[in-house]
Amino acid sequence: MRRLVSLALLLVAASASAQEEELAPLNGVGRISVQGGWRLSSNATFYDSFYALPSYQGVERAPNSPGGPFVAGSFAYSVTDLIELGIDLFATGEQLKLTGAPTLNNVTYGALVGVRFQGLLDVLTPEGVVPFVGIQTGPTLALSQAEGVGVREIFTQTWAGSVGATFRLSHRWGITAEYRLAFVRGQSAFNTRKEFEQLASYNAGGNWFAVGVTYLLPADPSRPIGGGMP
Repeated sequence: MRRLVSLALLLVAASASAQEEELAPLNGVGRISVQGGWRLSSNATFYDSFYALPSYQGVERAPNSPGGPFVAGSFAYSVTDLIELGIDLFATGEQLKLTGAPTLNNVTYGALVGVRFQGLLDVLTPEGVVPFVGIQTGPTLALSQAEGVGVREIFTQTWAGSVGATFRLSHRWGITAEYRLAFVRGQSAFNTRKEFEQLASYNAGGNWFAVGVTYLLPADPSRPIGGGMP
């Protein structure tokens, strides 16, 4: 009987100790995230400009773009519990279908450097949830191609705001969901021709929705202790 009571007390103590254990802090933790998702940018301004051209007035307007795929890779480091610095490599694209004209295939890709302000909530997952909000900017290539028309590529800069969260499933792995609102414009392939010189630029940014896998790099990786006593 005494052994059973002692065992029960040990189990209760171990349970209480586990509940009181604090979550691993963010300071010094690295992060590698690979995300995929969808980009939405209606490009209504571009469509308005196109169907206002003399050659296309009165032509039935094509529906706005449904968007296109988006992928990103993030490499980040938490300089404090509240601030994370990072670099994002991204690529996204969409097709703009136009009545009476070749389809535009537009691709945007580049790198974003920025800062995210973060926190740590002891909810939902074993290692907590890290919500964040950030701002980023970086060099971008906006490429537009149309069959029989040509290719137009410009080097520009993207500004983006982001909000999201990483759900830490363990000390090493998590799931990150993120929304980015990106501001960047591109010149369409039609702009290489004189009859389209009044055509407005298209939206190469828009709303970027993504979710993916995150690998967390420990702040203080364990190392074997040498020179131990025999």
